[in-house]
Amino acid sequence: MNKIRKGDEVIVLTGRDKGKRGTVSLRKDDSHLVIDGINLVKKHAKPNPMKGTTGGIIEKAMPIHQSNVAIFNAATGKGDRVGIKVQADGTRVRVFKSSGAEIKAA
Repeated sequence: MNKIRKGDEVIVLTGRDKGKRGTVSLRKDDSHLVIDGINLVKKHAKPNPMKGTTGGIIEKAMPIHQSNVAIFNAATGKGDRVGIKVQADGTRVRVFKSSGAEIKAA
């Protein structure tokens, strides 16, 4: 079970975007996430008339390692760690480590 999933609001812990918040838009692989508005780079794109794209310099969100982000806890206003709790019926749910409150799926 991935502790950080698509749609979760996260806060960046390290790097040039430290302190910024964003929403996970894609899990690139087991350990990398693409977050809206975080780790933006300028890419030079060639025009492609077959696809209808114009050339130029575009800003693109690049993957960031999941160890550099923490899930955002709205109750405390800070980043928090994620734990897994097994309920009585056998289902597993994600909870905040600090408070034990269940993380609502986005």
